[in-house]
Amino acid sequence: MNNTLFSRRFLSPLLSIAISVAALAQQPASQITPSAERLRSHVTYLASDALEGRRTGTPGADGAAQFIAGEFVRLGLKPGAPSARTPRTRGEGQSRFLQRFPYVAGVELGKNNVMQLIPQTSIQPAGGAGTATAVLDFRAGDDWMPLGFSSNGRVVDAPLAFVNYGITAPELNYDDYAGSRVAGYIAVAFFGTPDGDNPHGTFSRYEDLRFKAIAARNAGAKGLIVIGREANFKDDPLSRLRYDHNTSDAGLPVVAVSRQSAERILKAGGLVNSISELETAVREMIATSKKLGPTSGRDKTLEARLLDSVKLTLQADINRREVAAANVIGILEGSDPNLKNEAIVIGAHYDHLGRGGAGSLAQREGEVHHGADDNASGTAGLIELARLFSTQRPKPRRTIIFAAFSGEEEGLLGSNYYVNHPVIPLANTVAMINMDMIGRMKDRKLVIGGVGTAPEWTAMIEQADVLQGMTVSPSSTAHPSSSLPMVVGANGRTVVGSDVSKQFLLTLNEDGFGPSDHSSFYAKQIPVLFFWTGTHVDYHKPSDTAEKINYDDEVRILAMVARIIREVDASDKRPAYQVAKSVATGRSAGFRVYLGTIPNYADSSDGLLLDGVRDDSPAALAGLKAGDRIVKMAGRDVHNVYDYTAALGEMRAGQEYEVEIVRGTERLKLKLTPAARK
Repeated sequence: MNNTLFSRRFLSPLLSIAISVAALAQQPASQITPSAERLRSHVTYLASDALEGRRTGTPGADGAAQFIAGEFVRLGLKPGAPSARTPRTRGEGQSRFLQRFPYVAGVELGKNNVMQLIPQTSIQPAGGAGTATAVLDFRAGDDWMPLGFSSNGRVVDAPLAFVNYGITAPELNYDDYAGSRVAGYIAVAFFGTPDGDNPHGTFSRYEDLRFKAIAARNAGAKGLIVIGREANFKDDPLSRLRYDHNTSDAGLPVVAVSRQSAERILKAGGLVNSISELETAVREMIATSKKLGPTSGRDKTLEARLLDSVKLTLQADINRREVAAANVIGILEGSDPNLKNEAIVIGAHYDHLGRGGAGSLAQREGEVHHGADDNASGTAGLIELARLFSTQRPKPRRTIIFAAFSGEEEGLLGSNYYVNHPVIPLANTVAMINMDMIGRMKDRKLVIGGVGTAPEWTAMIEQADVLQGMTVSPSSTAHPSSSLPMVVGANGRTVVGSDVSKQFLLTLNEDGFGPSDHSSFYAKQIPVLFFWTGTHVDYHKPSDTAEKINYDDEVRILAMVARIIREVDASDKRPAYQVAKSVATGRSAGFRVYLGTIPNYADSSDGLLLDGVRDDSPAALAGLKAGDRIVKMAGRDVHNVYDYTAALGEMRAGQEYEVEIVRGTERLKLKLTPAARK
């Protein structure tokens, strides 16, 4: 390193930091430090078997919320859901910290589920007089099961259409519905794709059942029957009724059927192969078909087979069970008469994946997903920061809101609810700091997102990182051997030094959007920072356990977060929100076009709500704005994010499309030209 260059570029700011450190060392203010043992205690409980993975809407999540609220009570924070009446019990006091929001905890079979097949061929009954019709009744729960996103509804005496895998993939020049008129039919399709278990196959994007339902609905089918994969239907994940928070109902009845029942249905309709033979034949035909690329003609062997010799009555009846989920909100009121009306939000989500299922990367379901890093680590850090700031003297000037969010794993449900029901107006919220998975630091590597959401963030982060390695010796008699001298006394001894080995190796990302709760705040034009130590082999698996947390380095991360918050609080000027630079990636990655929209994954009502639109993107140029609700795009009705994604897959770069939106009370039509995804 060139020492002359070093002194010119870095000496002035480092001396400024060093002088600040020396000054801080002389201050009488009491500031306690984070405790590794307290973090360990909190994480151990939150990630214990007793809380069963903290899935939103479960007793385990309720237990975690009560634990966090109890800590907030003990620290003297004010409740985020205050009541006029003084609580009479500890439990009642804790409940005042709970910001409750509606949540569908699950779905249950209703009383009116029907699947009945009536062959149209006449059968000669015993005795030879007259005719009779053999009716096949299938039992819900044993032979078939409605899917959680199915519409409730009844289809009477509809013919069947076997549609292979029920996939429409325009970019692959492939459509299982092409060349056939299935309007008015109930479609029957295999689960999965022709790729089998290959997650990187040509059709892997279309395995999701929601896309099969959209393809069936767009083709005019009255319902969709998906053939299960497992030989024993009870072992098939499709036999377990679940609710998906990322989508509204499918717009038609969608059910899964056992392989045995499917074979009976299809044979009654005239297909003589066994289910296994039929699936093998379909895969072989697809593998050799000219559909997988530009073609001058169609392969007739893959067109839907219309089974008019049978009629099926199908009724799906599912009940959605609503419970009250809760964010846990604690408030530390500021000490400044004016600035206390402004708030800094510190957040972390406390929910996880329960015993697996949706979102899990485990091979089998049923084991407790402990979620020590994701996100007991961030929740424990939130509680520790509440302890630090509530005991700090002098007290923070601004109000600090400590928010433990629920429903993050289901689509940022809790934070989305908070920004629409804030305890202090969002206009008075100066910044949001989010901690998600901060417990598995390795080799001093720390990722900080949202750095581009305020011009002040970069300097604050760099200064806080330098302070990580600062050593101060007021007597100037000590000489830390590992420290770079910053301030040297008259006797030549180091007064202030910097130990570079104690600083973090930072990765700074500018974008304010990301897969965690800070996105909800950035969408409301609030500066955000997001702290994360990266993913690991235990992510979303039962093996994410408390003993694997790096508590000592989490202490260092919290010390850095606290420094940044104190610097925000010390300034009379709030961080200035700015639109961050972003890369055109996200959940739509893999498609050929880029729009620049930021969908709201927590909203599942009619249409796709936009949390934001990236600057200079095709969506922005078309006039789309945050708060718009897309109801139609590229000629397709859009009810939810899956409809939107399906429409996106049909779009071509450089071609103009009409997008229909609802903005407030107005319904508008805009022209949008997608860009090629780079």
